[in-house]
Amino acid sequence: MSTTVPVKAQKSEAKKQNPEFVQLLDPDGIRLSDDLYDPWVSDVTGDQLASLYEDLIIVRRIDTEATALQRQGELGLWPPLFGQEAAQVGSARTLRPDDFVFSSYRENAVAYCRGVKLPDLVRVWRGTAASGWDPFSVGMATPAVIIGAQTLHATGYAVGCKKDGVDSVAVAYFGDGATSEGDVSEAMVFAASFKAPVIFFCQNNQWAISEPVGLQAQRPIADRAPGFGIPSIRVDGNDVLAVMAATRSALDRARNGGGPTFIEAVTYRRGPHTTSDDPSRYVDPVVATEWEARDPIARVEAFLRSEGVLTDELAASIQSRADQVAAEFRAGCLGLENPEPLSVFDNVYATEHSGLARQKSQYKAYLEGFEK
Repeated sequence: MSTTVPVKAQKSEAKKQNPEFVQLLDPDGIRLSDDLYDPWVSDVTGDQLASLYEDLIIVRRIDTEATALQRQGELGLWPPLFGQEAAQVGSARTLRPDDFVFSSYRENAVAYCRGVKLPDLVRVWRGTAASGWDPFSVGMATPAVIIGAQTLHATGYAVGCKKDGVDSVAVAYFGDGATSEGDVSEAMVFAASFKAPVIFFCQNNQWAISEPVGLQAQRPIADRAPGFGIPSIRVDGNDVLAVMAATRSALDRARNGGGPTFIEAVTYRRGPHTTSDDPSRYVDPVVATEWEARDPIARVEAFLRSEGVLTDELAASIQSRADQVAAEFRAGCLGLENPEPLSVFDNVYATEHSGLARQKSQYKAYLEGFEK
């Protein structure tokens, strides 16, 4: 990106802050002013916002390709993130390499931003590995399928950071459905008690599989955290700039000893819960159309074009890059090799013991029985 254009409020069209949540870019791509959160993104240039736009385009393209791979029988399952790109990219791009992420199974855009290799995104879903990547090489744990469990892991890690005297921060990503799990409440109790440097990042995508968020939350989910002594921020999860501002604010609080912050990113899951789900059975098409108009990519594109940053040439270049990444992603997926059967016993324990060796020997004999 060569053009540098400061991201500024369009004074002639600026609106007041949305009272429902923090919003800096509205669905029409109009830059809104906010005295509290503008300073957190005052350094973001047009080029940098265009880079975030490129991330959004690429991760959506990866998601589309993964869904196609599942439909073609190349993946056993895939949890789409369609519609939630801004919440994930805007938060992940604020993190330092020494911060550590604990996610659910839908944060593939976060994984991409953390540097997870493309084939590693699908190893588990293709059934060629029990775990997708080395957590310590990218500062991100492999996804937790047990709903909400990762909030406890993040809190424990954050307490460790505090005891080590470092200013690294742990971030736990989870959905609105997870907030009904006891693990999340327990994690917030511990985080508040020990002022752990952790961010609880809830992507409220309006659905806990097929159950609407209104069934489990009679008030905004962000209202729950203050009851634990944790300040909360409710942000437009489809606004990549607002998400970045909110996350930077929470990171600064954590690094300076202020303890945990709860962020509710209000977004919408525009696809199925997983590729085994049929959302047409429970989603009101009128509501889906309303959320389509709040698309996280469209608003950034509209703003960048109004600022003269995003030209047709640059847009075409970004799309070409996204298609290239998708091709690499597909090739990497199809190139994954089935593991050697006995490797299932690898890395179960730090040091192999007699019981594990016995099980391995028995399984080996079982497999050899098919060769006779």
